Amino acid sequence: MKKENKLWIILNSIFLIAFNVFFFTLRGAENKASVWISYSFIHFAYFMLLLTPILTRKGKSSAVFGFSIYYISSIYFLTAFVTGIVFILISPDKHTYALLSQLTIAFFYSIILVSLLIANERTADAEEMRKTQINYIKVSSEKIKGLIERTKDKEPQKSIEKVYDLLYSSPIKTHPDLTEVEESILASIRELERNVVSDNKEEIIAGSNSLITKINERNRMLKSLQ
Repeated sequence: MKKENKLWIILNSIFLIAFNVFFFTLRGAENKASVWISYSFIHFAYFMLLLTPILTRKGKSSAVFGFSIYYISSIYFLTAFVTGIVFILISPDKHTYALLSQLTIAFFYSIILVSLLIANERTADAEEMRKTQINYIKVSSEKIKGLIERTKDKEPQKSIEKVYDLLYSSPIKTHPDLTEVEESILASIRELERNVVSDNKEEIIAGSNSLITKINERNRMLKSLQ
């Protein structure tokens, strides 16, 4: 285990250690149900606060996701802590109010937390889709551009330039239904690359024309799916 991780564990444990030392020193081990309910919910709220990094979806906006979850978890912890301390000090004979108070707080926290998680998942999925969209055009365009520079004969070079112009001007937006045709385009680009390496003029022109057909088909399909 890394030293930094050990230090984080120690830091996160300070509250639990201090709270339990004060609790058992001042209250002892014999307490009413209302006190133990408050004790348990305070610990639960603190553990939910510690779970924030695990609940945060990894992605470009991880910092934003983590902040929103940490913020609501912090509010929940402070609310549960203050409420719990009040009931621990009062120590009522009936545990009903202590339980209902903590359950109500946890209920609202759960609704807000789950709503945030759903929103974060949607945002992260949209970012992944955006990344895929950009990668398709970027990778394809860069490969075609490289082939233009490697082609010496003007006629096949012009045919590849047409592919590049069409691909570069194609919309970056994509759709799951386009996966097959986009993979076919990438496969054709790899085939075109092999023909450029072997300097096969006829195959380069034929491959370029085939790519133009596939790219136009991909763009047409995308338009129909919008």
